[in-house]
Amino acid sequence: MKRFHVHVSVNDIQQSVRFYSTLFGVQPAVNEVDYAKWMLDDPRVNFAISQRGEAVGINHLGLQVDSDSELHGMKQQLQDADANMVQQTGTSCCYSKSDKYWVSDPSGIAWETFHTLGSVPVFSNEHSMKADNGCCIPVKQEAEDASCCIPTKSAEGQACCG
Repeated sequence: MKRFHVHVSVNDIQQSVRFYSTLFGVQPAVNEVDYAKWMLDDPRVNFAISQRGEAVGINHLGLQVDSDSELHGMKQQLQDADANMVQQTGTSCCYSKSDKYWVSDPSGIAWETFHTLGSVPVFSNEHSMKADNGCCIPVKQEAEDASCCIPTKSAEGQACCG
């Protein structure tokens, strides 16, 4: 079963954790100094926020799947939606280790489809930065913390700038 994923960049993590905890009626499943995540069942959504220097607002949208076979089963569908799909395997991002596919909609909004393999003690690991095709930009711009990748777009709207 898929779970809808929303990641929002915020100005003040503590104030936002209080707001969303009240809104959802539950505390986050993961609560770090710069990141929080609620794994909601009603509605079934993985809602995450972070304060990492990004523009405030929607960071990316996505679908979280429950198994590796479900992730691989979606690969063709994702490639059909965006021929420049980006694949990451075993990447560490958002305090989790995951396999991922990234696509971008026609307006440039990044969509992440992923299967979480486990948790890690850091937001990201610079050594897992590159997508399998080497074509992404980090969600966080500092090079030492650049493993969370969103596919790049060229002026022509093609992912990965050529």
